[in-house]
Amino acid sequence: MSSRFTATSVAALLLLFLLGVTLALPRSAESEPPRAEQLLMPGPLAEGHAELEADCKNCHSPYDRSAQRKLCLECHEDTAADLAKGTGMHARNGADKFDCARCHADHRGRDASLSVLDVLTFDHSQTEFLLDGKHRAATCGGCHTAGARYRDAPSDCVECHEQDEPHKGSLGEDCAKCHDPRGWVRTDFDHDETKFPLVGQHRKAACAACHTNKEYAGTPKDCASCHKVDDAHGGRLGPDCKSCHRPAGWERITFDHDRDTEFDLEGAHQSTRCEACHATDPYETQTESECAACHTQDDAHKGRFAANCGQCHTTQDWKKQKFDHDSTSFPLLGLHQNLYCTSCHTGVIGTEKLESRCESCHLASDPHAGQLGKDCGGCHSPLGWKRDVSFDHGLTSFPLLGLHEVVGCEECHTTSAFQDVKKQCVDCHRPSDVHEKKLGPDCKSCHNPNGWKFWRFDHQARTGFSLEGGHAGVTCTLCHSVPTDTSPKRSAECVTCHAADDIHSGSYGRNCERCHNPSDWKDALPAF
Repeated sequence: MSSRFTATSVAALLLLFLLGVTLALPRSAESEPPRAEQLLMPGPLAEGHAELEADCKNCHSPYDRSAQRKLCLECHEDTAADLAKGTGMHARNGADKFDCARCHADHRGRDASLSVLDVLTFDHSQTEFLLDGKHRAATCGGCHTAGARYRDAPSDCVECHEQDEPHKGSLGEDCAKCHDPRGWVRTDFDHDETKFPLVGQHRKAACAACHTNKEYAGTPKDCASCHKVDDAHGGRLGPDCKSCHRPAGWERITFDHDRDTEFDLEGAHQSTRCEACHATDPYETQTESECAACHTQDDAHKGRFAANCGQCHTTQDWKKQKFDHDSTSFPLLGLHQNLYCTSCHTGVIGTEKLESRCESCHLASDPHAGQLGKDCGGCHSPLGWKRDVSFDHGLTSFPLLGLHEVVGCEECHTTSAFQDVKKQCVDCHRPSDVHEKKLGPDCKSCHNPNGWKFWRFDHQARTGFSLEGGHAGVTCTLCHSVPTDTSPKRSAECVTCHAADDIHSGSYGRNCERCHNPSDWKDALPAF
């Protein structure tokens, strides 16, 4: 084969290839035939770059590959501006350090995508709009509309939330001034930057309490506009609430009663609510300043002490009285100091005349039933009926001697009718009578108050019957064996006690002493 034939064949094949590429290029009916560089293009451009196919110089510079990036940025001015300012996704990913074609390859056909962005894995923190709060749960389509560039999505609140905005534009478009992405309800608005700083209780009030229907502009600033329904005065004092009240609370009154009126507030009056005295009339109406004008219902004396409450009481407390009873003829001592005035003063003070004797108050409660007279002070003191009783029992017909002196009063006086108590020993000691009534009721004939064991009875002197011989060791009840309620009586004849011992069976009569003596029966004298 000759060289001429070979060259011809190669030229023919090249012509056929270029013809095939030309036929594959998209062109309109009026388009001009493709230029030579188009015949060398590796493939159609993407739909977004289709209009640039007519001239390769739109994207390429002959023999200078590095110029391609510059040409891209000349068209894509937004990206160029981002790189220049160091903002946006391209600047954050270092796109200023490599060619655009590294991520955005072209010549892959009309339907090929120039973007490598994956909406499912895209990191939004690479943009200038960080997803915080509720935005993190929002869908992409909620902000990025179909067919629009992602970068063209609105970043101002009002552009997305205009339909959700309840203020109807009255507060402008700067939603972030009050709200943040955490939610509309959570607000960070600083009310102090307005012409109505929030002070006191206003800081705790809900926004809707003053801003009805969420209309903030034009909200009135005077107290009465909001608090008319709370006005306890019914409008009688006008709309200038701040002349008396402060935002710290309605109950914290700044009105100076001492300065602005003729009635200084002292003691408990300082903590008294205004309505307690100014019940129905407006405050500017003259209010009576006498105690009784307000305290008639509190008057425990029921008017008996007249209207001059200040004679005894102070404004500090009703129970704290300043009246000095010691200045009267009846100083209050002991329990009298704690008594209510009306316990003794039952009538109108100043007109009634009270007795100062005990019985004038205590006669009805006299437990002695009048037996001890009217001189209660003779035994008792104001410290108490049972305290420091000074009664001298030695002045009675029954002086307390021996063990009686240490016995409690109630041991003998079982009731307060002291004079009803009997004085005989057996009246108290009958249950403990070891003689079982055989020696009669007159215990003191043998015993004394120093003790039962300290006793003495002179049988010879008291009865005329001397206890001699065998009688000396005999117990009393051996002869006095019969119980009696009177003095024990016994015959002095021997047979009275010894009839059962008479071995003579009465044949010698009753006069035993003719033969026998008290020392021993067996020591007998002869009968003749």
